[in-house]
Amino acid sequence: MADEPDNLVLTYLRRMDAKLDRVIDDVHDLKVGMTGVEEGLAGVNRRLDRLEVRVDRIERRLDLADQPH
Repeated sequence: MADEPDNLVLTYLRRMDAKLDRVIDDVHDLKVGMTGVEEGLAGVNRRLDRLEVRVDRIERRLDLADQPH
């Protein structure tokens, strides 16, 4: 009888608690990963913005761009 759980509800609650802890850890890891992705994407966007400015300047100097009215 020592091997039998004291209370079946408590046994299930403990299992649920352990699973919830794993879910919380997984969500934390996902948040950290997404932060890295967002920071990387922001860096790419900054580089693209700078490239766009440079291309615009080159096009103006070569008279390839339409002149604003």
